[in-house]
Amino acid sequence: MSQEISYVDPDEIDHNNSANESFQSVLQARLARRSILRGAIGSAATAVFGGITLSACGGGDDDEPAPLKPLEKLGFTAVAKSLADQVVVPAGYTASVIYALGDPLTATASAYKNDGSDADFENRAGDHHDGMEYYGLSADGKPDAKASARGLLVMNHEATSHDSKKPELASAFVHINGGTNTLPRPAAEVDREVPLHGVSVVEVKKNGATFAYVKDSAFNRRITPLTPVTLSGLGAGSGLMKTKYSTDGKTARGTLNNCGTGSTPWGTTLTGEENWAGYFTRGAADDAARGNDKSVASLKRYGRNQGAASRHGWETGGADDKYARWDISKKGASADGSDDYRNELNTFGYLVEIDPYSKTSAIKKRTSLGRFAHESAAFSKLVEGKPLAVYMGDDSRGEYIYKWVSAANWAAADANPADRIATGDKYLDAGKLYVAKFNADGGGEWIELSINNAVIKAATNYAFADQADVVVNARLAADAVGATKMDRPEWCASHPVTGEVYFTLTNNSNRTLATTDAANPRAYDDTKGASTKQSGNVNGHIIRVAEVAGDAAATTFKWDVYLFGAEAGADKELVNLSSLTEDQDMSSPDGLWFSRATGLCWIQTDDGAFTDKSNCMMLAGIPGSVGDGAKKTLDYTSKKVDTYIGKAPTADTLKRFLVGPIDCEITGCAETPDGKALFVNIQHPGETITSATVSDPTKYLSHWPGNAGYGAGGANARPRSATIVITKNDGGVIGS
Repeated sequence: MSQEISYVDPDEIDHNNSANESFQSVLQARLARRSILRGAIGSAATAVFGGITLSACGGGDDDEPAPLKPLEKLGFTAVAKSLADQVVVPAGYTASVIYALGDPLTATASAYKNDGSDADFENRAGDHHDGMEYYGLSADGKPDAKASARGLLVMNHEATSHDSKKPELASAFVHINGGTNTLPRPAAEVDREVPLHGVSVVEVKKNGATFAYVKDSAFNRRITPLTPVTLSGLGAGSGLMKTKYSTDGKTARGTLNNCGTGSTPWGTTLTGEENWAGYFTRGAADDAARGNDKSVASLKRYGRNQGAASRHGWETGGADDKYARWDISKKGASADGSDDYRNELNTFGYLVEIDPYSKTSAIKKRTSLGRFAHESAAFSKLVEGKPLAVYMGDDSRGEYIYKWVSAANWAAADANPADRIATGDKYLDAGKLYVAKFNADGGGEWIELSINNAVIKAATNYAFADQADVVVNARLAADAVGATKMDRPEWCASHPVTGEVYFTLTNNSNRTLATTDAANPRAYDDTKGASTKQSGNVNGHIIRVAEVAGDAAATTFKWDVYLFGAEAGADKELVNLSSLTEDQDMSSPDGLWFSRATGLCWIQTDDGAFTDKSNCMMLAGIPGSVGDGAKKTLDYTSKKVDTYIGKAPTADTLKRFLVGPIDCEITGCAETPDGKALFVNIQHPGETITSATVSDPTKYLSHWPGNAGYGAGGANARPRSATIVITKNDGGVIGS
């Protein structure tokens, strides 16, 4: 008998049942002006500010740019809110589609028909374009971090489009009739869906005034959930990692649900595995099969209760091992899990390092940095002879902010290493993992997650065996030390001048007046459309932290809130605390990225609360620094909450730059070193469909980018996630 597939959006679930207080803290001191080494290949490519030249020519037809300074004023006219099925950018700019779902990556792959009949996604662009990074190539194809006319985009493919009300249609647009919505799933459909996930490496090249992707580039490749990877760091070889595929626990297969990214100072990409747990199923009696051992506590903390259904039903595709891995029930007789896939979940949830230039270099999961729902990774300022830090968020309601501090001290020579992945071994395998505790006075502390911490040793929620156990079960360790619960910490980014670290807190429908605090001070009701009531921290905010004395290894910090998302007309005493205007108002900040050419902060939204007024959007901001605003008391009558708000933006320092097509998310941001081309991803336009409309294109909410003239299908095209490149019509620097 067939079985209906059940799915719940993982971002809507709170798996944290600890009693830890909700998010409270952040810092004040402005850090020293800094230079950030970004992907330094060929020569140490240093984005230097304050009147010093930023080298940005790569070779061939690149032009040597004039000296660049951080912008002090935004030079474009704000884009109005829009509900149109198109990408809207300011006057004087052009947005062009260059790489969409299904586009072929090899000379032999056929053009994408976009009718549900295409296959071979191992050689095509995946779905749900997300975080991405740009890496320069010289005219003769050598790594060159200064190159702006030719480069590689390393791009995440997070998931596949689905209707949140009918999740059984999770990959509808890539199947002719929407796919099978009952179990078991046909093997052919599973084999089509699995490689939609993962990562693309794709060459882009400037042709005249704009860019196009290079279909037959030798650099092009896909990394999917089936690609062999190496486990690196403290978790590698642990008994927690042993599976039927890897009986020594040192290797695994693939990467999954990749969301944000980070670019290392030595020129590799870190891609974050986010909502991976939902792809796996557990049997209804699996707790007892495991003897109710501590693995059960771990599985529940990471969102896999016994009886949990998988997101796509991939485990039902057949008897082959590639399907069996998605069922993490204990089925074998071994004591260590080497004869089944009971430990497979432990091999996901990491930052994964990829060398964009090398197909032969190992792809490594950096387990020492902790296992959770990773978004992006932001590096601290680099100081010769001092450790470096990596900042990370765990994207789920009630989760935490983390920091990794390397045991090795930074050496500038490592900006141009002979072996980039070996350099990653040096900085990302040995060090200390911390979690943030935020205090109501505007300060906070980083608490080390160490097996030597007496609190962790004596934890009653989970019996940690060693440091490998601590990093693999970082959420449980953070619970034990009393870390501060937060509102879906999504992307993070380091300010290229001040060194302060910004985190988007997208929203929280679970926030109540009783749980408000200094760093999460809002709990309010909002009406969407005529009558839909929304409650909690509906519109989200962006918080920023500064390490004491600007030290990446500091264990204390200060904070304030850079921006509160809100509708312009909302109450300025309790909701619109940043006094946003019609040209600035936004909701649910998600993607976050700083330009190394201009210092601009790019803010991208993934919103459902404000979409009666506008499709999702991207804004450009020129932030100040922690402490440039003031303390404010929110008076809820029954409760007063003090918070700390950054200086209110002006028309010159925050503007809406882009609005996307219907039902999309704006995510992923990268630029050429000269600042003249900006790459942005448009994710899942028109994803909301029903079973009755899969074969009826007149019922699709969006037809983008086909309706913009890209690819097959024209005005009635199935919608596709895609990458756009934005250029200024006069050839100038974006945002100026």
